[in-house]
Amino acid sequence: MKGLKNYILLILAFGLSKSHAQQTLQLSQYIFNGLAVNPAYAGYKEDWTLNLSSRLQWAGVDGAPKTSSLSIDGVTNSDNKTIGLGLLVNNDRLGPENNSSIYGNYSFRIRLNNDDSQRLCFGVAIGAIVFNIDGSLFNTGNVTDPSISSGVQNKLAPDFRVGIYYYSPVFYLGLSGLNMVPDAYPDPVSIFIKQVRTYYLTTGFIVPISDAVNWKPAFLIKEDFKGPTNVSAATYFLFGNLIWVGASYTTGVQLWKKASLQSDLNRTDGITGVVAVNITPQCRFGYSYDVGTSKLAGYQSASHEISFTYGFGRAKGRILSPRYF
Repeated sequence: MKGLKNYILLILAFGLSKSHAQQTLQLSQYIFNGLAVNPAYAGYKEDWTLNLSSRLQWAGVDGAPKTSSLSIDGVTNSDNKTIGLGLLVNNDRLGPENNSSIYGNYSFRIRLNNDDSQRLCFGVAIGAIVFNIDGSLFNTGNVTDPSISSGVQNKLAPDFRVGIYYYSPVFYLGLSGLNMVPDAYPDPVSIFIKQVRTYYLTTGFIVPISDAVNWKPAFLIKEDFKGPTNVSAATYFLFGNLIWVGASYTTGVQLWKKASLQSDLNRTDGITGVVAVNITPQCRFGYSYDVGTSKLAGYQSASHEISFTYGFGRAKGRILSPRYF
């Protein structure tokens, strides 16, 4: 049982460090890839845009979480820009567990003003998650341990996401729900952690400081109504439309009493520094560095994340305002 206990402890530590118990993907640089948390974001930049993200949690720790995400989205009609489509592919590794997911995203984008600088978007995503656990990677110390299979265990589960997203040239607000398909036949002895419905509230705005500097505060609230509420506050500065420099603070808080949540849990916090460079108007590269500030920080290493964004040419017609979000 030693290997199984170590695996469970690693999962618990990962969950506490991110202040959530479910395994929905959350990247430090989510502001550059809104499709990862909200299907209604599909088509926001209008041009077909590719986003790649890779995150190494707790560098140097054996079996530490590794997360990768690829998305591409854009509008289908460059004249009315009403329909946005997107594809999102994720992979999450945690010790012997390897989970992969794929989603097709659809967004219906309602024009709100004559100059088309504001839209209200409604989105859905349909996909599937493949869960894998490789029992051979457990170091059990007992080859006859009956609780762990030496082979690979698999589970395929459908998934559904919904979202709403409003944006203007200087403000955005999004609300989304992930893991909306419940497990109809849960296995009480399954080694796989049950996915739970998770909701995201995201918002941010742009404040011009000068002709060459823009300030962008951003906020994310993540809630599953079981674990602590995950709150992230970020601040970014854009210099000359070329360089992004920012930081964020993430913590878990108990906004109200939850029956399944211990009242004496230690708060877990994290600080992230981010630098991103607009190499060209269509191409951006970003790097972030995370450190924990809670008691768990003494048992983990720093985390690293890189992101890459590329826009495939300008859609027909003018985009009247820069796409800061």
